[in-house]
Amino acid sequence: MKKKIIKTNKMFFSQKAFVFNKDGKFLTMRRTKTAPSNPLKWDLPGGDIEFGEDPKESIIREIKEETGFTVKNLIPFDVEAHVDLKGEYWVTVVYRVFVLKGKLSISWEHDLYKWVTLDEFLKLKIPKKLRKFANSLKKIGI
Repeated sequence: MKKKIIKTNKMFFSQKAFVFNKDGKFLTMRRTKTAPSNPLKWDLPGGDIEFGEDPKESIIREIKEETGFTVKNLIPFDVEAHVDLKGEYWVTVVYRVFVLKGKLSISWEHDLYKWVTLDEFLKLKIPKKLRKFANSLKKIGI
């Protein structure tokens, strides 16, 4: 049975980042089994922009909160939008960034992590949106 979507006129803006290390691999983290969305799927650092917050400051903050890293060279390279089952409209921008400094410390939102290549990431259990972003990054090669 197809679920009915109810339009809410609510819009949300989120961001994700491919955080690369000096070896050319990026960080992926597995969401916990109690995550409100995509439980036990592999994820990228990121989150929602708070009202009035600068987008670049927001993604830098989210990366720091979720990984402990300070990053540099933020390059936005793709965007995705969809209406979810609650009727909320979500827009997500994705970045490519590099670790500047810090020691990895994953947040309570994730239970595992690994450094991967794009091909390794695409073999993991990941949300459709992140698969799209990984394929876009692969195509443009940044």
